[in-house]
Amino acid sequence: MKKLSQTLCIMFTVLSLAGCSSAYYSAMEKVGIHKRDIMVDRVEAAKESQEEAQAQFKSALEEMTALINFDGGQLEEQYSITQEQYEKSAEAAERVSSRIEKIEDVSHALFDEWQEEIDQISSSSLKRQSASKLKETERRYNTLIKSMRKAESKMAPVLSALKDNSLFLKHNLNAKAVGALQGEMVSIEKNVSVLIKDMNVAIEQSQKFIDLLEK
Repeated sequence: MKKLSQTLCIMFTVLSLAGCSSAYYSAMEKVGIHKRDIMVDRVEAAKESQEEAQAQFKSALEEMTALINFDGGQLEEQYSITQEQYEKSAEAAERVSSRIEKIEDVSHALFDEWQEEIDQISSSSLKRQSASKLKETERRYNTLIKSMRKAESKMAPVLSALKDNSLFLKHNLNAKAVGALQGEMVSIEKNVSVLIKDMNVAIEQSQKFIDLLEK
């Protein structure tokens, strides 16, 4: 019971200090969760958010295509669907960005701690091996973040186009407005295609990095 109470107390402290990264990581270590574990969890979370964003952007594209092919019925209802797809896409994009930032935060703490511990090793042979491992992990990490940020940057133009089209349609709820949107679809489809391709690369890099940390 005493141990449980201590654990609950520590977890309460974690929640209270979550806004301060160093205090958060320190509190988590006291319950056996280290920066390496947090890094893996956050990369996995970012990977999942990218997969979700992929599906959402595909869905938004499908709804825009349905709108372009609209033939009779309630156009205002179709607009509502399109607007909802834009809002969901924006939320998905925000989750991706937020989770990438969390990865970057813990990575700085992890690599700084790793280097500090290397400096404490007296054996030159062991120090070289640890330094080599750190260098390789940082290299893989930089590749991962670069691919994530590249995919993230492709979301903005897609969101912008979806928002523009949704607002344009809102102001012109008639068949002529739908026809005017057809010219935009080629650009949107191209942007979504590039976005999905880059996200696939980022997702693949995420898994490789997770595998590296779990070795």
